Amino acid sequence: MRPLLAGLVAFAFLLTSASARAAGPSAEPAVTPRVVAASLSPDWLLKATLYHAGAKGVGSIDSIGCRPVAMRTVATDPRLIPRRTILFIAETVGLPLPGGGSHDGFWYASDVGGAIKGARIDLYTGSGSASMRPIFKLNLKRLSVARAGTFRGCPPTGHVAGHGDLLMQIARRSGVLRPTLLAWDLVAERFQRAQTPPPPR
Repeated sequence: MRPLLAGLVAFAFLLTSASARAAGPSAEPAVTPRVVAASLSPDWLLKATLYHAGAKGVGSIDSIGCRPVAMRTVATDPRLIPRRTILFIAETVGLPLPGGGSHDGFWYASDVGGAIKGARIDLYTGSGSASMRPIFKLNLKRLSVARAGTFRGCPPTGHVAGHGDLLMQIARRSGVLRPTLLAWDLVAERFQRAQTPPPPR
């Protein structure tokens, strides 16, 4: 009886949440980088500097042995933000990417620097000083930065499919998604557990 009741509750909740999402103006906002950036609950407010290939002291390999990726690689103080952390930087959403398209806000902590200490980051913009121009319009004294996850290997180039999942996680933490969706996740999990037969004794 309990599994049947749980199934009915889950089905009713699914219908309610689906109709709420289809209701129009009061439906959930689309989870886009811009929506998340507008209501981000940052883990840090950090000062930023910029660096580029061709500048004095900038090598062709970052601190984890990878080639720096324009508009993706960021140098951090590993005592504050460990290497291999994926960051979401709200203010960088919408900036132009070197290969075309708009930035989704995700950066990869794969570098360090002697001057990067404490609440400070260094954004790698690409080749030559002209690559820094799009970022000059930002207030580099105070960027909103959230921890989004970790990565293996080297920072990716171009579009990254996994950023959608990371964006949803940040949206939940920042309150972009209403608690009803979180409640639905809980109901669905309980329903799935109820349908799983107990292990044999």
